[in-house]
Amino acid sequence: MADGYTGKILRVDLTSEKITTENLNKDWAKLHIGGKGLGARYLFEELKPGVDPLSPDNVLMIWTGPLVGTMVPLTSRYAVITKSPLTGTFLDSYAGGYFGPELKYAGFDAVIIKGKAKKPVYLWIKDGKAEIRDAKNIWGKDTYDTEVLIRKETGEKYARVACIGPAGENLSLIAGVTSDLTRNAGRGGGGAVFGSKNLKAVAVRGTLGVEVPNMDKFLPMAKEMLLKDVVENPDHAGSITDGTPIIVDMSQNAAILPTRNWSSGEFEGSTGMNSEALKTRVLVRRKACFDCGIACGSWAKVSKGAHRGAATEGPEYETLALCGSNCGITNIEAIVKFAEECDRQGLDSMSAGAVVGLAMDLYEKGVLTKKDTGGLDLKFGNEDAYVKMPAMIARRQHVGGILADGAKRAAKKIGKGAEKLVVESKGSEYPAYDPRGSIGMALAYATSDRGADHNRAWPVATDAYGSGDPWTTEGKAATCVEDQTRTSVKWSFIFCDFYAVNFGNMAKYYTAVTGVPADEAYLRKIGRRNWNLVKAFNVREGFSRKDDNLPERMEKDPLPSGKTKGKAVQRADFEKMLTEYYKLWGWNDQGIPLRKTLEELGLGDIAKKVPAIK
Repeated sequence: MADGYTGKILRVDLTSEKITTENLNKDWAKLHIGGKGLGARYLFEELKPGVDPLSPDNVLMIWTGPLVGTMVPLTSRYAVITKSPLTGTFLDSYAGGYFGPELKYAGFDAVIIKGKAKKPVYLWIKDGKAEIRDAKNIWGKDTYDTEVLIRKETGEKYARVACIGPAGENLSLIAGVTSDLTRNAGRGGGGAVFGSKNLKAVAVRGTLGVEVPNMDKFLPMAKEMLLKDVVENPDHAGSITDGTPIIVDMSQNAAILPTRNWSSGEFEGSTGMNSEALKTRVLVRRKACFDCGIACGSWAKVSKGAHRGAATEGPEYETLALCGSNCGITNIEAIVKFAEECDRQGLDSMSAGAVVGLAMDLYEKGVLTKKDTGGLDLKFGNEDAYVKMPAMIARRQHVGGILADGAKRAAKKIGKGAEKLVVESKGSEYPAYDPRGSIGMALAYATSDRGADHNRAWPVATDAYGSGDPWTTEGKAATCVEDQTRTSVKWSFIFCDFYAVNFGNMAKYYTAVTGVPADEAYLRKIGRRNWNLVKAFNVREGFSRKDDNLPERMEKDPLPSGKTKGKAVQRADFEKMLTEYYKLWGWNDQGIPLRKTLEELGLGDIAKKVPAIK
């Protein structure tokens, strides 16, 4: 049908080596759209409660959405959906580039993978057909070499490859899935799920295309909205010229830039790792994903010095902050090298920067020694030691074997007060916005469905970067609910995070591509439905109010300088926001959706499958 969907799902059982194709459940598609929402529905229905994320029983999915592969701007992303081995929650992790559209052009809306292969394999998909291939020659290779070798073996120069590196093979819980060399579905440990199934990669090549109901009407609309809503939109002006690195200076000025394992919100070396440093010292050219009118990406390469030859896309703000100031690193060149190593090893650079910052903190406090680090002098700012850490983590060497399982687990194993220094929620390391200078972010992190996240709600935009009051609780719960509702639709289409798309425009795109009449109210209900569906999944896995919590440092360690001097998150304020937040969602005081709420959203059947929901 000409509705943006291919209408087909590819199913792969790695244990039996059986591959089948089935029709997409169109009733679910109308309820949840695609991407996050539709993937969540399939995962909820197919995954038994309490499954070990690294067991063959976990379900691994790659999802697109109805807009992916069309000319709707900024819709090139795909989602890796599974149960997270890092957090134990629902996981949806996204990457841009070209893989998502290629999967659609190969004839599938999604790939659903179960079981475990007897030996390392990769999945090859081309124009509606698929086969499981031996990966013995690429197992152990980094992600760059993996892409090259698979293209050579398949004979397809333009094949797109989503793969893992040594980190995923060694079941690091902070391992991601890498495509187009530098595009990473990084958060939550999806790479470890690949590795647990002996799955090195999924490679695709497609020439089948995507159909919409009326191309004569759709094409002019898409072009007009690309020009007016993206290219000429003042909200995207900084994105077009600088990308996310501009946030380094914004966070530094607001004194919320994570510095030396969150011990400060200001970094004296910020000018060595900000947007200006990137543009003047390592930027080679701008870079765009498939069908992108913003081109926010940067191709960076080090031309001289100790890290000469290192190259990567970005680094984006989260990497610059968590791998830069958080580790006391003042040089953009060293961060480029660290980021490239994360890409090659298949590590989430955000979590990698967080665990290395923690290790540096523990080393300086004498909790870790050179015996633990393999002889490395792991002090804050020591570039020589720092750039060796991604490989050490990915290959589980020395202290890297502990850090590979994330900051929360590492601190618990190390002991000696290490747990008090960890900044995480549900086991996921914080993104790079200190909530001691944006109390709304404390709530956003605590209530995120996949662990600490800035891509569900971003109240820091007004709290610290705008004209709002960073420390008042007023309106923060409502802001989080609004953002989470919108992004639950946004990640279901799947739009790029850089597109500040609103409900009205999403509705126009949805109707133009699928033919389904939609307006803002229609999509808002889908957003609330999808957020509640994922919440029900997490409740079924045992999560409740006790898990929507705040790390000790944010409450007990005030920031030392700048605009945030003396500031910490007050427990009473946090609990007040959390209670208000639950009420706005229609949940009880333990964060459990009420049956009435789910029934009103068309999820009554889901409520019956979660014992905790009354």
